[in-house]
Amino acid sequence: MYTGHAMSCLFCKIVDGTIPSTPVYQDELCYAFADINPQAPVHVLVVPREHIVSMDECKQSNCNLMGHLLWAAAEIARAKGLGKGYRAVLNTGSDGGQSVEHLHVHLLGGRALSWPPG
Repeated sequence: MYTGHAMSCLFCKIVDGTIPSTPVYQDELCYAFADINPQAPVHVLVVPREHIVSMDECKQSNCNLMGHLLWAAAEIARAKGLGKGYRAVLNTGSDGGQSVEHLHVHLLGGRALSWPPG
């Protein structure tokens, strides 16, 4: 059972099935689902099952989890046929563009992505 902020967290509710989503990948450490406001033909969010607000809250003990999230994003990209390229983005804090206070990786692909992003 979640406590504190996690009880009201949108992504925690998606991970536990309280809020429906379109699953793309899942395992014991993470859950990935289609973004409801896609910014590219493929826009998947990869979230840890553990509630971590942002990269600012990551500890050394989260190193394996962080690597796993990026590995999962790469697996999804391969499964989605994004061999021409894709982007994996972690927004941190309001100035970094983070809109949900639960760490997540945006996997974007399926079209040419411009730089700088915004």
